[in-house]
Amino acid sequence: MVVKSEMEQLGYKPVYVSLGEVTLEKELTNHEKSIIDKRLQLVGFAIIDDKKSRLIEKIKTLIVEQVHHKNNELKTNLSDYLTRELHHDYKYITTLFTEVEGTTIEKYFIAQKIERVKELLVYDEFSLKEIAFQLNYSSVAHLSAQFKKVTGLTPSHFKDIRSEKRKPLDEVKFI
Repeated sequence: MVVKSEMEQLGYKPVYVSLGEVTLEKELTNHEKSIIDKRLQLVGFAIIDDKKSRLIEKIKTLIVEQVHHKNNELKTNLSDYLTRELHHDYKYITTLFTEVEGTTIEKYFIAQKIERVKELLVYDEFSLKEIAFQLNYSSVAHLSAQFKKVTGLTPSHFKDIRSEKRKPLDEVKFI
């Protein structure tokens, strides 16, 4: 919404705006790109115009959407999903991602899943078993082991620590 608004304020009418992608009716000149890039940087965004960078951003976007917005909808493995969505060989995708990001797609995917687990633990709406199911873990034990490997804490310890840092409103005292 921010990007669309900024583009419209600059006089451009985006044909399509999605997470990480904007399509315009016409090609932009280098001067126009520079103006848009400066404006977008003011609100925390930047233009990514080369093909490799766009592919990296698309990989990240697909993973974030899958983990954070499509609970348990990934019915195939990640490599098949990315290959199908990006129309590139997985070996090329993973080599490029590792080269540019300094980590593997799998580690990035796991990091996103662990962040989602943290979020769901803090909200305290689901049991660990339900969270494991939502995020396509084979078992609670697998989720717990991966969580501990990444964070150094068990999910239950993480949950306890998070709740200890907050006080009920009736216990907040003025200093």
